Amino acid sequence: MNTAYVREALELARQGRGQTSPNPMVGALLVRDGQVVGRGVHTYADKKHAEIRALEQAGEQARGATLYINLEPCSHQGRTEPCAEAIVAAGVSEVIAAMQDPNPLVSGRGFGILRVAGIKVEIAPGFTAMAEELNEPFVHFMRDGRPLVTLKTALTLDGKIAAPDDNRGWITSEVARAHVQQLRHDADAILTGIGTVLADDCLLTDRMGLDRSRPLLRLVVDSQLRMPLHSKMLGSCRDDVVIVATSAAPRDRRIALEARGAKVLTFDGPGGRTDLRSVVEWLASEKYLSLMIEAGSRVNWAALEADIVDKVFFYYGAKILGGTQALPMAGGPGRRRRVDAIGVHGLILHNIAKDEFAVEGYVHRNR
Repeated sequence: MNTAYVREALELARQGRGQTSPNPMVGALLVRDGQVVGRGVHTYADKKHAEIRALEQAGEQARGATLYINLEPCSHQGRTEPCAEAIVAAGVSEVIAAMQDPNPLVSGRGFGILRVAGIKVEIAPGFTAMAEELNEPFVHFMRDGRPLVTLKTALTLDGKIAAPDDNRGWITSEVARAHVQQLRHDADAILTGIGTVLADDCLLTDRMGLDRSRPLLRLVVDSQLRMPLHSKMLGSCRDDVVIVATSAAPRDRRIALEARGAKVLTFDGPGGRTDLRSVVEWLASEKYLSLMIEAGSRVNWAALEADIVDKVFFYYGAKILGGTQALPMAGGPGRRRRVDAIGVHGLILHNIAKDEFAVEGYVHRNR
């Protein structure tokens, strides 16, 4: 096994960022006699999978070649024929994959088809963790049946996200805000609260300018449907805005918002608020693999308390607001005892810019 080829397959897969959902990112590399004879990258718009693209490029040189790939070849009929069968037909002699496909429709069956045909199959264990991280939303969705939910926020060193009187200016730098755009590009959906919309008239768009497999779905938690009819978000709506209300919301507001292109969902939760768990379940039913929350203090806490947050991504600016009226990252009642605090593990520190960093970590959830 040549580890350099496994790495190249992973890098090829990475070229599909934002362009494969609800499918995983896949890169394939065919090597024969020490020479690369075929390369392939998957995008959702191109129905052909990475393996098929690599086989087409290699042609007859695929016979006797070794296929390096970041994910087990599919074995089921979807939008395309099973890739495992195409690999057998092409006469490939060996397949080296970074990980087994967690999709229950595959999950070792692709490898089984290859082995029955006499093709040597090897998993590169040193690259499995890297391959899972690359396709984290897909892996999470296949194992848990729900989108990966990330709570993102920018805060001061003392944990504040908003000042009590004037919030002009930014907590973090332009570099950090550009980094956030990459997170948005990688996400399938983004959620905020009506309070943020009323305060900022935000767009919540993906401004990377790169191709996507589908538009970034923008969701607003708005129990009473107070969404302004002439907001920037509604003005830019192209079947990509969902407003989540309760059954107590006025019917005429629903009609007016739907007339402007928004989809209105009703999910009643405790205390007359919208049910965030139902929002996640609805996203799962629509095959959205990932959701990023960019909201205010109340919605942040509601998401944590509802036990829907899988990971956090906090950007810290080198500033201190202090005081008791500046809003913390998560408001609401919070936890009354230290022993009841929500735990976060697997922390990763990211250097963002001078005097600026981000913390990424995974929330201990009650699964």
